[in-house]
Amino acid sequence: MKLISKFFNKKLPVINIIRMSGVISTGSRFPSSSHLSLEGLEKQIERAFEGKKVSGVAIVINSPGGSPVQSALISERILELSKKNNIPVFAFVEDVAASGGYWLACAADEIFVMPASIVGSIGVISAGFGFVDVIKKIGIERRVFSKGENKGMLDPFQPQNPDDVKLITDLQEEIHEQFKDWVSLRRGKKLNKETIKEEGIFEAKIFSGTKACEIGLADAIGELKQVMRNRFNDKVIFKEITGKKKLSQRLGFSASHYSKVIDYIEERIAFAKFGL
Repeated sequence: MKLISKFFNKKLPVINIIRMSGVISTGSRFPSSSHLSLEGLEKQIERAFEGKKVSGVAIVINSPGGSPVQSALISERILELSKKNNIPVFAFVEDVAASGGYWLACAADEIFVMPASIVGSIGVISAGFGFVDVIKKIGIERRVFSKGENKGMLDPFQPQNPDDVKLITDLQEEIHEQFKDWVSLRRGKKLNKETIKEEGIFEAKIFSGTKACEIGLADAIGELKQVMRNRFNDKVIFKEITGKKKLSQRLGFSASHYSKVIDYIEERIAFAKFGL
């Protein structure tokens, strides 16, 4: 019976699943982090496209965003392997695909959401603090020596400099244009200029999954297994492609409780922007 089962399973469509949950960044200080980066995901992505029987790759996304560089690197790798192997990619948004999370979703040929999913935030943000009055009050004299006109740019212990602000906003504008170009390229005719302007799609607004489908940021409402069964076969085989643990983790070594708490706080702050 096992031989017969294996024979029939070989003919059934296979959907490989990659789960991308967390903040997108170059990585964390701690090995237990769920931060998303190309370095951490590349092996999983490559394995997802391996095998002659793979009918599609499903990416499950739950991310408030993060690094535009890592978002682009991950997306480009997915797109490259999809084209090379002629395997379609489907994105399934759970709670949120915002900012860099939506950048990742656009690597897919089709984007599916839940009605209450949060989608969008196509914009760029930078934030910091100023401590000018603090050091004056406590009597600290700060001494800084540098070469290069912009080396001390946005120093939190100095008054804000309009020239520094312009440098940052110009950089933000450039990255924002890259983001918009990527979304326009991947969503194509599903987005139209009038809707983009009327709905403020490129003004960092967020939308429910239902609204995202109406304006072209997503294709349809749907849960992964149901959608894939309707698309391919009721007996489609689902395979979870998980990352391999580092040697330190396999041996039982992990980050301290303090480190885990710091990482957790950072991630909760990012998700909290969207009420999650």
